[in-house]
Amino acid sequence: MGPRGRMMPLVVGAIGVVYGDIGTSPLYTLRTAFTGSYGLSLTPDNVLGVLSVIVWALVIVVTLKYITLIMRADNRGEGGILALTALVSRGTEDRDRMRWWLVGLGIFGAAMFYGDGMITPAITVLGAVEGLGVIAPALHPFIVPIAVIILVALFAVQRTGTAKLGAVFGPVMGTWFVVLGVLGAIEIARAPQVLGAFDPTYAARFISGNPTVAFVAFGAVVLAVTGTEALYADMGHFGKTPIRRAWIFFVMPALLLNYFGQGALILNDPGAIQNPFYLLAPDWGRLPLLVLATAAAIIASQAVISGAFSLTRAAIQMGYCPRLTILHTSERAIGQIYVPFINWSLLIAIIALVIGFRTVDNLAGAYGIAVTMAMLIDSILIFVVMRRLWDWPVWASVLITTPLLLIDLTFLASNSLKIPEGGWFPLLIGGVVFTLLTTWKRGRSLLMKRLAEDAMPLDLFIQSIQASPPARVPGTAIFLTSTPNRVPHALLHNLKHNKVLHERVVFLTIVMRDIPYVPDEERSEVTDLGCNFYRLLADYGFKDDPDVPELLEDCGRKDFAFDMMETSFFVSRETLIATVSPGMALWREKLFVSMSKNATKASEFFQVPTNRVVELGTQVEL
Repeated sequence: MGPRGRMMPLVVGAIGVVYGDIGTSPLYTLRTAFTGSYGLSLTPDNVLGVLSVIVWALVIVVTLKYITLIMRADNRGEGGILALTALVSRGTEDRDRMRWWLVGLGIFGAAMFYGDGMITPAITVLGAVEGLGVIAPALHPFIVPIAVIILVALFAVQRTGTAKLGAVFGPVMGTWFVVLGVLGAIEIARAPQVLGAFDPTYAARFISGNPTVAFVAFGAVVLAVTGTEALYADMGHFGKTPIRRAWIFFVMPALLLNYFGQGALILNDPGAIQNPFYLLAPDWGRLPLLVLATAAAIIASQAVISGAFSLTRAAIQMGYCPRLTILHTSERAIGQIYVPFINWSLLIAIIALVIGFRTVDNLAGAYGIAVTMAMLIDSILIFVVMRRLWDWPVWASVLITTPLLLIDLTFLASNSLKIPEGGWFPLLIGGVVFTLLTTWKRGRSLLMKRLAEDAMPLDLFIQSIQASPPARVPGTAIFLTSTPNRVPHALLHNLKHNKVLHERVVFLTIVMRDIPYVPDEERSEVTDLGCNFYRLLADYGFKDDPDVPELLEDCGRKDFAFDMMETSFFVSRETLIATVSPGMALWREKLFVSMSKNATKASEFFQVPTNRVVELGTQVEL
């Protein structure tokens, strides 16, 4: 198969997975600009002005900022805000305070994703189902219940995996974009003057003619560019080139045709503003369009749900989240995972949103603020990458990022007007998640410090064993420890109570690195410490899945074999006690203790055979 034959499946896959969110924006964007609390009067100048702003938002924010610039910043092929944060952390190692602030910004941006991830399924599914009100007004009362049923079904099937469904995502979304373009082109033919909105002077006149109205309207316009983070986050799945080609040659033209078609429709018939998307279709085509729109909304929601699972796993691996149960739903695709706690938490929040807000116009008030905040953080971080990693001159970095920052700040300021209408929701969720993530990171650091203070240096311990050796019993003991240079508490307790050591003792430390994947040849390193003690260091990336039995098999291929029937695993189980002491506020210590109690055991998370595990407890005062 030639390069073109290999490229096409990736382009189709990118259309199905990457562009679901931004691809369903025509369901509600233009309508929201002229309804609800935005107060835009339906005049030809305003219609063309808003269209022009949408066009140039797609060009500048999506095409230039994300497709052209930010996708250059890949962490060994992976994208997304955590990958960008890891790059920035690497580029500011010599500036601790700057690094602390920038990493904090990146983590806050990741936290905001969860708020966005709750609103996206709610607004897309509700936006699709609202077509019922156009097709059969009598069914309007059933819109919310039907949306809830669809969402419950979507989250219920997550446990079984989406590999089979994923195979149809590309063709369905491909059909969706073709229909978007065709419906728009037909209407443009009836009012071709709408194409004048390509001229940026329409946007300039719209903004300068009534700055206050335009400023408020930006809160609706930003809905056209929601989903841009997905372009970057899914880069590792498809690669830069397929994502770029799918956007430039297929997705963007289809979106522009549909937005212009909706604009032409409301220029000819202002009453169509009630739902210009569905009214683009002839009467006979609205029911099939409703079915297709619902399918597209489900696919857009699926992309966000899968993104939340992947982000959670990355946060766990990077030490910002307690260990949660992660199930693999595909034997072939490592990225196909299911996180039950995140799944059901998202569903509960989304159902509450749908029932509480009830309409897309109301939900639009909650949508956008999380997106614009993440976009602003991306602009700040990419500036640091330009200067610190790419060594671009100051003038070039400032020249490129200043207009991007101004656009992001304008969108964010406009969306801040939505806070009383529902914009508080993603901010609340983002704030809660950010608090949890940073508390866990700080708490783990504090715990490691306390354990290190109480633990004996490993070299001194081995010297004492050589000087007065205890009884040794056959077999291998593997002690899981996060402090490779200190004696694990589990070993000291075992020696104290049982008065014996195993014939071979291995200290296993799993190290999480700030890269997505670690090659197999770089996975493990064994060091002979003497007296039949060994240190085994295993490196994993933030998208790898630590698997201890697999690791031991790999060691066997490197002449350091393990007999699982003769191997026991020892794990320390810390009982944490919150105390009033320097390091962390008491309420955060109590929160950390609570999170620790509910975390999945290390032995389960690292897939250690449960019948070979011995847990030994110790108390630690934070």
